[in-house]
Amino acid sequence: MLVYALLVAVVVVSVFPLYWAVVVASRDGSAIGERVPPLVPGGHLLDNLRELVDTVDLWLALGNSLIVAGTVMVSNVVLATLAGFAFARLRFPGRNSLFLVVVGTAMMPTQLGVIPLYLVVGDLGWYGRLEAVIVPGLVSAFSVFWMRQACEEAVPVELVEAARSDGCSLPRTVWHVVVPLVRPQAAVLGMLSFLAAWNDFFWPLIVLDPNDTPTVQVALSRLASGYYTDYALLLTGVSVAAVPVVVLFLLLARHIVSGILRGAVRG
Repeated sequence: MLVYALLVAVVVVSVFPLYWAVVVASRDGSAIGERVPPLVPGGHLLDNLRELVDTVDLWLALGNSLIVAGTVMVSNVVLATLAGFAFARLRFPGRNSLFLVVVGTAMMPTQLGVIPLYLVVGDLGWYGRLEAVIVPGLVSAFSVFWMRQACEEAVPVELVEAARSDGCSLPRTVWHVVVPLVRPQAAVLGMLSFLAAWNDFFWPLIVLDPNDTPTVQVALSRLASGYYTDYALLLTGVSVAAVPVVVLFLLLARHIVSGILRGAVRG
């Protein structure tokens, strides 16, 4: 009974900030300054949403963020799965050294690569275009490391060798043997990649035009950049921006839970 009470408490603490953001988003700007914080939604949500759309190009920003985050998510899952399988189960010269180089890049602070990356983006003529945000995030060292560990844990060497002995080509081995076994880990990686791209603010602020190609985080930052911040309007934008993330989590929840249960049974 104590375990269930603790789980309920964790859920309440986790969900309450999002719920309170929706409550404030459904009220006028004075709700944030009330002595007793409101806990029940009001009736100004549609009015705040209309004002939000009139203030910033929200739908354009959401569309751009969906394109960027969706592309980055798919590419990270596909490329990292291929690279992780190669590092985990294929034998080729320099495999360990190359993997150390890949992992070593994850230890470099992101800020160190901003200036060189900005120069490359300028030379390619991508400034103000979504390619400047998508291409640098197509695959990351963390994604490769994650899927390598997943392949080492979930893909037995004997199964891969048996598939190759039966005449299965390498692409078919990956698709029919590796992918079904690492699907839960790939789902977690997809969610993490989507979140990282969706919440990224620093790099899109530098290379994208806030008027023509804004992402949702850049658009929301404009709501808090003036002398006065309308928190009801800001939290309306935050609530709308959280919807795709919640939907993605619900879609991937089954695979994520199955991966957790699989690990628990093996442990």
